[in-house]
Amino acid sequence: MSVTSWKTRSSLTQEILSHLGLASKTAAWGTLGTLRTFLSFSVDKDVQRLLRAIAGQGVDRGSIVDVLTNRSREQRQLISRAFQERTQQDLLKSLQAALSGNLERIVMALLQPAAQFDAQELRTALKNSGSAEDVAMEILATRSPAQLQECLMVYKHNFQVEAEEDIKCETSGILQELLLALAMGARESYSGIIDYNLVEQDVQALKQAEGPSTEGTWVLIFTQRNPEHLVRVFDLYQRYTGHELEKTVHHLFHGDAQAALLSLASVIRSTPLYFADKLHQALQDIKPNYQVLMRILISRSETDLLSIRAEFKKKFGKSLYSSLQEAVKGDCRSALLALCRAEDI
Repeated sequence: MSVTSWKTRSSLTQEILSHLGLASKTAAWGTLGTLRTFLSFSVDKDVQRLLRAIAGQGVDRGSIVDVLTNRSREQRQLISRAFQERTQQDLLKSLQAALSGNLERIVMALLQPAAQFDAQELRTALKNSGSAEDVAMEILATRSPAQLQECLMVYKHNFQVEAEEDIKCETSGILQELLLALAMGARESYSGIIDYNLVEQDVQALKQAEGPSTEGTWVLIFTQRNPEHLVRVFDLYQRYTGHELEKTVHHLFHGDAQAALLSLASVIRSTPLYFADKLHQALQDIKPNYQVLMRILISRSETDLLSIRAEFKKKFGKSLYSSLQEAVKGDCRSALLALCRAEDI
């Protein structure tokens, strides 16, 4: 088979898979983001277009959104550096001065390196009462080991304190234990082989961990076992008890601890569904939670937003794109729709 023929067949295979319900199987291939590397990328043209957008009579918000939501994060960083070299001005500060409101916040997030954005979101969550079990859990539980390590390094550099120290100061109890364990990044990697003896042991341990001073068992199993193992633990637990593990969590735990364990269980069962639920919740209020929408759509746009869209449509009977169209108002609407990318029929 010729190289050209192989590439054509490979491309066709990926195109077919992108339309099938194989999100969890193909995410590692990098085919499930809505935003990919722009093939006709010209850093000089993009710099010139952004300069024209902010230097004219009025700010051309459409051009700014078009450039930044059609380039990968790596390409956006190249644009930012080239803008500085050619104009001796900081692109982020220049756009910050030209924009306002939610669109300004989205553009600032798009121009930041991923680790810097995550570090800032994590810091804000830990310092704001009531956010730790939600936002901190989201970041610490859904980022890859490499992404998490970089985030924590940036956190220390930017705020002159280890994230673990802030976790200890701002949280307590099981929530603190869960966040610290996740921050350590000690979750086992999947070897391709399921240890069914360990699955059985974990199920029995969780069944017995229903009294005082047994929280450590939940923390250890939820934060150290790999997701493939844990899904089997959840299934076997339900077969033995007749109900889902989440029902036991509701019965045994309360407040932040309950919310954190339920969020972690949701991530383990299906990360795309976890994010679909969060997006749906963010759209339910009279005024959408733009910070949640922005954080999820930007952070997942190059990984699994197609999978999230599919889960959203499947569970809520309506596409994410249509839901954003109806709920989101103002200048930021075009940016969020561009990141979502398209309607799901």
